Amino acid sequence: MYVPKHFEESRVDVLHDLIIAHPFSTLVTMSSIGINANHIPLHLIQEAGQYGTLQGHVARANPVWSDLVNDVEALVIFQGPSSYITPSWYPTKQEHGKVVPTWNYVTVHAYGTLRVIDDPTWVKNQLESLTTQQEASFDKPWAISDAPVEFTDKMIGAIVGIEILITKLIGKWKVSQNQPALNQAGIVQGLESLGRSEAAELATVVKMAQQNAR
Repeated sequence: MYVPKHFEESRVDVLHDLIIAHPFSTLVTMSSIGINANHIPLHLIQEAGQYGTLQGHVARANPVWSDLVNDVEALVIFQGPSSYITPSWYPTKQEHGKVVPTWNYVTVHAYGTLRVIDDPTWVKNQLESLTTQQEASFDKPWAISDAPVEFTDKMIGAIVGIEILITKLIGKWKVSQNQPALNQAGIVQGLESLGRSEAAELATVVKMAQQNAR
């Protein structure tokens, strides 16, 4: 990933926050027939390793775990909020007109070797961790124990666990840091006016980048 210095985000806690807030990832691996991409949620264990460890599961029928080129790094992409940025939001458009559209986004790339864990006890523990995290915001959180044991055991038998110890973590926060403060303020106002949750989240990220640059 191309990361100009002014868009680089290297603080591990910030990168971890994005992974936790946006756990649905794109997992890129190398198979015997070439590059393979799968889209799965992954649970971050922050304290496991220098950069944390990702845990998840895939369908047993999915060849991602059985057709895997050994010792080749896996890449996991986590995508945060993004939005088209219109030049109409830039006050400098009225001054000189030398403005163009862009796309603002935040993303994290995590690298590490994928380990397959075909162990129903491990898989069940991983599922409990993932569901506990995702159900926390609901009034009546669902738990695996809510379903009949024979049913969940059968479902667990149809999936395989995966784990990636993160060895490299790269963050890109492309949120108009290269624009003057006046235009950044216009972007925030424009994003907030869209009335979309993702745009509002991105507006917050732009404001935080402004504050950090001071």
